[in-house]
Amino acid sequence: MPDTPPAAAKTLAPNRRMVWLLALASFASTSTIRVLDPALPQLALAFDITIGQAAKVVTVFAIAYGLMLFVFGPIGDRFGKYKTLSLATLACSVSSLLVALAPSFEWLLVARVVSAITGAAIVPLSMAWIGDHIPYEQRQTTLAQFTIGTILGITSGQFIGGIFTDTVGWQGAFYFLAVLFLIVGSILWSQRHLAQEAPSSGGAKGWRAIVLPVVTVLRVRWARVVVVTVLLEGALVFGVLSYIPSFLQERHGMSPSAAGATAGLFAVGAFVYVFNAKWLVARLGEIPMVRLGGILVCLCYVTYLFAPGWGWALLASAVTGLGYYFVHAVLQTRATQMAPSLRGTAVSLSSSCLLLGQAIGVSLGAIVVDRLGIDWLLGIAMVGFPVLILWFAFEASRHKDQDSR
Repeated sequence: MPDTPPAAAKTLAPNRRMVWLLALASFASTSTIRVLDPALPQLALAFDITIGQAAKVVTVFAIAYGLMLFVFGPIGDRFGKYKTLSLATLACSVSSLLVALAPSFEWLLVARVVSAITGAAIVPLSMAWIGDHIPYEQRQTTLAQFTIGTILGITSGQFIGGIFTDTVGWQGAFYFLAVLFLIVGSILWSQRHLAQEAPSSGGAKGWRAIVLPVVTVLRVRWARVVVVTVLLEGALVFGVLSYIPSFLQERHGMSPSAAGATAGLFAVGAFVYVFNAKWLVARLGEIPMVRLGGILVCLCYVTYLFAPGWGWALLASAVTGLGYYFVHAVLQTRATQMAPSLRGTAVSLSSSCLLLGQAIGVSLGAIVVDRLGIDWLLGIAMVGFPVLILWFAFEASRHKDQDSR
């Protein structure tokens, strides 16, 4: 086997360290997204509103987060992805305190918007930095390693939210997150000399610097397929899963912490994928893996709906994580290749659509939940998600055939 070139050997170790640091930042950021899911029934009681109305704390966060991704992608491309996300992580410490100190539901919504604005830079710019520094043939595995932080954050957010809601109150979760962001942000900033990036000095300025890169990416038909799929994926998976802790409390009488922990088993299936990503992609191929993921998520929704006891929800939560990452890992990798010259913008656009999709799912879900019940919401997603996956698999096969000509 040939020796590693000296230049490659010098950058290999720093890149590995940076990926784990970025995973740590992603953990803190995604914890904030899911932390109020188990507290929705308690927020409804505290502020004398319905669960659907309480879900606005999820909706406004997702909308603001998704829209700000359009801003941070071009900013990262211009001023440096790592520097931008490091400063944003430190700012998240302040915004988390604002949430914890909110005196009313209206102020809570405002504080959640501020929290979303500060947190929107972290995950997409981390992925874009990986896309800039990791060769494509290693990117699927590297993104899987980075995804560990995202998975732990999403699932720990629900668990942390449930624990604090059961004990000292939901506000305690945000005091905890404020400290976590401060620690992580300080570490990231202190390691910025390892980032090995130089900001761009050219390009458009002002609003054109935000709009033109997005327009350029969306001119590519395949990019439009990816972002539409991610948008609907967000609605049909995370928009629905936001209500799972409430569903478990209502259907099986579980406590907020138990419901949050059960929903958090999403991480088990996700880690099965992460630690076997290289083998799974090689063995199954990307498109068959996407199809299998769609089938698994559909079966899990059926299980939530019709299983007689809460024990089945444990299995459903874990397998949902596996099925979801079969799909999403492929979408992540494809997003890094939509527009290589504008990778920060392309990945931010994809991440934005995921969060906006979640906002759409939670908003429309609130209407369904308040008028028909959570069962109907699960039923709609049970049908809609497999249809989405079949369409994407068809488009992906078509795109591959066109590339091979």
